[in-house]
Amino acid sequence: MQSVLVIGAGGVSHVTVHKMASLSKVFSNIILASRTIDKCSKIKKSVKDRYNIDITIVELDADNINETVSIINNF
Repeated sequence: MQSVLVIGAGGVSHVTVHKMASLSKVFSNIILASRTIDKCSKIKKSVKDRYNIDITIVELDADNINETVSIINNF
């Protein structure tokens, strides 16, 4: 399973995650991480509604190096 980690849940990430979801044979495991988990949840719902694909969301402060490395290692 190929995984991709997207950090941030703003406008660019929203468009990027939707594009990857539309290419689910290439991007089979999408992880969206942000400090603002509510924004991640909204993107997750819109992806699920449009493409019927479930993405993983994670709360992450990307300034915390140990936390970021841990997430990368877990996926």
